[in-house]
Amino acid sequence: MNKLRTAFLHVFIWIAILLLFIYVSSRNGAVKDSIVIFLYFGLVNIAIFYINYLYILPNYLNSRRYLGCTLSIILLVLFSACVKYAIASIFSEIILVQGHNQDYYVNFWEYLFIATITGTFFVFLSTAYKFTVDWFLNEKIRKSLENEKLSTELAFLRSQINPHFLFNSLNNIYSLAYQQSEKTPEAILKLSEIMRYMLEDSNEPKVPLHREIRYLKNYIELQTLRFKNGAFVDFGIKAVEDQIQIIPLILIAFVENAFKHGIVSDADHPVKIDLQVQHNLMIFEVWNLKSAQNKDNTGGIGLSNVKRRLELLYEGRYELLIDETISTYYCKLALHL
Repeated sequence: MNKLRTAFLHVFIWIAILLLFIYVSSRNGAVKDSIVIFLYFGLVNIAIFYINYLYILPNYLNSRRYLGCTLSIILLVLFSACVKYAIASIFSEIILVQGHNQDYYVNFWEYLFIATITGTFFVFLSTAYKFTVDWFLNEKIRKSLENEKLSTELAFLRSQINPHFLFNSLNNIYSLAYQQSEKTPEAILKLSEIMRYMLEDSNEPKVPLHREIRYLKNYIELQTLRFKNGAFVDFGIKAVEDQIQIIPLILIAFVENAFKHGIVSDADHPVKIDLQVQHNLMIFEVWNLKSAQNKDNTGGIGLSNVKRRLELLYEGRYELLIDETISTYYCKLALHL
């Protein structure tokens, strides 16, 4: 359909150009002369344009046969000049006659020189058009490949999140089950709610922020079940409206790190989580004491994953601050939604 539309557009443009030239040149009354000059010779020039554009350039330039391309263009220009002279000979009284007394006829070599210049101009015009079209096409392909690469990378990053979280959560539930804790059924239920969110919502480009917050709360409650005396988390939320959206699973890594590497059982120094939104600017902060006994030697992909997703989806619209001391860990994410 696009090719047919392009063809109609080309036909319309050429017809409009020919009619314009015929109209302008026939204002002195020489309508017949104008039709002969611009119609017949216009068709030859249009043929030069498309022979070069559709045949010579694609067949020779694409295969880098530059010598063949040059020779073909020269032959095309010379042949078209001969065709034009043949047409001019038929209408010699209109085209070949020069001078006020109409006693001088343009000879073959003079006409060949003029026709060669005209043919070369249309070759140049079609070549410029060819390079312009190819440039836009290549840009479209490049952007398509970039988008495809971006989608593939984001899908890969999302696929990393689920196994990473599931691995840690199952370890926690295994510990509860091994201890025959009464909290085990509750932990399994919380995990099922979390996994439902991850499986159903995380594939969406964006989700309402309040659903992401609910997910964080479920995660905190699930992690709290690990501790006999409970975990102390101060989660403050301010000015979160229903219509505000965010990419899913972008905040969990900061909360997860607080439980993995921080002290969460100290009532005097709870993990502090603060989330607020002001004029589409979300500020998310996490502060916790660091624990030497709570190190995770398996490493992880959490923060590096989050940073990469922020670069891909919020480039130039986020600020991430991480301030780490010997005893404390603080991170702040400012995100323009």
